Amino acid sequence: MYPDDFLNKKLDERKGNGSLRSLRLPDGKTDFCSNDYLGIARNGLLHSEETGLSHGSGGSRLLAGNYPLIEKVEKEIAAFHRAEAALLFNSGYDANLGLLSAVAGKNDTIVYDQFSHASIRDGIRLSFAKSFSFLHNDMDDLQKKLQHATGTIFIVTESVFSMDGDLCPLAELITIAQKNNAHLIIDEAHATGVIGAKGEGLVQSENNTDDVFARIHTFGKACGCHGAVILGSERLRNYLINFARSLVFSTSLPEQAVHAIHNSYQLFPAMQKEREQLHKLIRIWQSAKIPFEKIWSDTAIQPLIIPGNEAVKKLAGVLQNKGFDIRPILYPTVPKGKERLRIVLHSFNTEAELEALIGVMQNTTL
Repeated sequence: MYPDDFLNKKLDERKGNGSLRSLRLPDGKTDFCSNDYLGIARNGLLHSEETGLSHGSGGSRLLAGNYPLIEKVEKEIAAFHRAEAALLFNSGYDANLGLLSAVAGKNDTIVYDQFSHASIRDGIRLSFAKSFSFLHNDMDDLQKKLQHATGTIFIVTESVFSMDGDLCPLAELITIAQKNNAHLIIDEAHATGVIGAKGEGLVQSENNTDDVFARIHTFGKACGCHGAVILGSERLRNYLINFARSLVFSTSLPEQAVHAIHNSYQLFPAMQKEREQLHKLIRIWQSAKIPFEKIWSDTAIQPLIIPGNEAVKKLAGVLQNKGFDIRPILYPTVPKGKERLRIVLHSFNTEAELEALIGVMQNTTL
C-alpha cells in the first residue's frame, strides 16, 4: 500500500468537526434533494434510441472536437435566450472557470456576491485580478467595494442562489454596473428551466439581455442532461475560444451529450404545467408551520437553518429513516451557525408527499 498517511491530517480535522463528506447511492427514498426540478432526468424524457451519434468527440474544439451539431445547437440556444452568440462548455464549473479566468487580468477587479458558487470563486482565483466579495445581495456594500476597484471592473453574482434559493436584485445590479462602468456576469444555473414563462432565466424574463455582459446557463439541473453555455456577444465567444483554458484544453462534449442538450431545449420551454405544480408546492411549503427556521424563498430551493453539523445531520437522519431523501449541508460548505437542510421541491413531488414531510417535521424535536 502506498504510504499516503500525510492525507490523514485534514481528513481527521473533518472527522473532528463532524464535516467529513462521503458518497451514497440513491435508495428509493422520496426525492427532496436533487436539482432535477422538472423531472426531466427522473422520468427519462431525454432517452433516445437513436444510433450513429458518437460517445466521443476526438479532441478539443480547436482540434478534432468541433462538428456541425455542436455549432447548430449553440445557434439555437443563442436564439432562444435572445443572445448574439453562445459557446458550449463541458459543465457549469468549466464555464465559470473559463470565463472568469480569461476575461479579467491582473490589473482588473472582480466584485462578487459572498454567496457565489465555488466555481465562481475558483475562476476568480485563476484570473490574477484583484477581487472583493460584497455582503449577500447588499447593494450598499457592493457600492462601497466598487470604490476600491481599478482597471476593467466585473460584478459577478447568481440569479438564483443555490443554498438560500433567493434571487439577486437584478434591476439594482444593472443600475450600479452602468453607473460604475462595470460588466455584469450572471450565473443562471438554478434559474434555467424554472424562472420565466418558458424557463428562460431571470435576465431574459426581466427583458435585460442587453444589460448583461455574460450569462451562464447550465444543463445538469432542470434541463436533465449535462454541460453549460456562456451567452454574450460574438466578440466574447471569439475571445473565449482563444483564452478560456477550460475550453481550449478540454476534450469537447460528444454528439450524444449535445443531442441531449438540443432535446432538452425542445422540451423544457413548454413544461408550463410542471412549473405551475412546482410553484403550488412552494406555496404549500411556505404556509406550513414547522418548528425550524425557514429561509424565505420563492424558488424550488427551500432551506431550513439547523445550527451545528451534528444537529443538522441528526434531523436529516430522522427524515431519511422516514423515507425522505434530504441531505444536510454542513460547515464549511455554509458558514458556521448556518448549517441547513436544503430541501428541494420538484414538479414530480405530490402534495401528499409534501404534506407527509411537513407532518414528520411538525412532530420532530432535536
